[in-house]
Amino acid sequence: MRTVQHTQMEIGEVRIEDIALNPKSRDDIPALLMGLQHLYRDKGIRKALFDLLDQHILPVKDQQNSRPSMELWQILAMGVLKQGLGCNYDQLHEFINEHRMIRKFLGHSCTSDDYQYHLQTAIENVELLTPELLVEVFRLVGESGHKVARKKAWRALAQSL
Repeated sequence: MRTVQHTQMEIGEVRIEDIALNPKSRDDIPALLMGLQHLYRDKGIRKALFDLLDQHILPVKDQQNSRPSMELWQILAMGVLKQGLGCNYDQLHEFINEHRMIRKFLGHSCTSDDYQYHLQTAIENVELLTPELLVEVFRLVGESGHKVARKKAWRALAQSL
């Protein structure tokens, strides 16, 4: 089983639910991060989401000969950013290593930016989010979003998926 997210925080690390985002920003990155933050805060949807991911993303068995194992939260956050921004892996690689707010969401403190993701590690872990798995994730996320927005049109949309 992969870990969902490490439980021991580092000095200077901020809890995801406590990360301050600019609600007036018109950029896509803060909007995606706000969505991730909402999912993280809602314990019910978070549990359902990580149960689903845990069933489909198997742990790496041989650490000597394969990609480093990432936490499910990191894989999810990177996948959401890649899909939501429509970026390629080189751009994602730049974001996860250089964008301060994204690094906070990946569980890195602002005071120690020593850890750098390798491009191939990011690619191999994000590719674990298969199109079929993403449909299930989007279904869970959509249900949660429509509950928050109190939209009744979700039933028609859910049937079309």
